Amino acid sequence: MISKARRELRKDFFLIITGVALAIFLSRIGFIAWFINVLGEPAIASFVAGIFFTSVFTVAPAAVALANIEAANTTVAVFGALGAMFGDLVLFYFIKDRFANDLLNSLKPSLVKHFLKSFHLGFLKWLSPILGALIIASPLPDELGLTLLGLSKTRLAILMPVSYAMNLLGIILILWFNKLF
Repeated sequence: MISKARRELRKDFFLIITGVALAIFLSRIGFIAWFINVLGEPAIASFVAGIFFTSVFTVAPAAVALANIEAANTTVAVFGALGAMFGDLVLFYFIKDRFANDLLNSLKPSLVKHFLKSFHLGFLKWLSPILGALIIASPLPDELGLTLLGLSKTRLAILMPVSYAMNLLGIILILWFNKLF
């Protein structure tokens, strides 16, 4: 069981690296700029890129797309965060955190049991939602942050505004760094 989970985890990391390489390649050949032009409206392009900004496997191309859209329109973060919030909801309800499950399954069962029980203690009970929100705001993929929010039994009424605000912050930071370089 553990060796199978570790193989799946290695496959996930390979897909992450492939996503970064693909983002660089697509940017260099002009595909991302072409895709943005096909969508036409920067708000629609930002929303679509925002949807892909949430997954471990598509965050790199989405960040490049958002940075390219930003040159055309300064409201990209607002629509990108709406798309990312929608993507987070899809991940939260339908995909059920494949990456996080692979990570947990690759650990020894006693360690996983101890880890999951710790979320019911006072310290991690309030720390896990904060860490989850910070992970969503970071350029890291949202699956891990959503897992922490799910483990802490975060309600949908809390998840949606937190997801929007944290993705908005993350996209603004990416756009800011893009302007620096």
